[in-house]
Amino acid sequence: QVQLVESGGGLVQAGGSLRLSCAASGRTFSAYAMGWFRQAPGKEREFVARISWSGNNTYYADSVKGRFTISRDNAKNTVYLRMNSLKPEDAAVYYCAADVIGSSSYLRVGTNEYTYWGQGTQVTVSS
Repeated sequence: QVQLVESGGGLVQAGGSLRLSCAASGRTFSAYAMGWFRQAPGKEREFVARISWSGNNTYYADSVKGRFTISRDNAKNTVYLRMNSLKPEDAAVYYCAADVIGSSSYLRVGTNEYTYWGQGTQVTVSS
């Protein structure tokens, strides 16, 4: 079992920045990949970013590439999502998720490929 708790969401103006955190507990954090997803009202949950267990491999959705950075601190059992140059279309509930089954170094973007999910944190971007 893995428990995930996100934090760091809030209201920010367009062009601003936020850093989301996701604290994990349960299984050995450094053994699995982590991902960030988001879901806007009326839309499906979509992939944002993924990081391998070591942090050496990262992947991003095209819509956030160059603006968002995913990172992890295995000593703190925490994964982060730094979001810069935020746009109104980035507004959503952001979820972190743990992929404890798949190969950590490969890109996996499907929600069904992640076993454990946090409760989400709201990000609102004002124009």
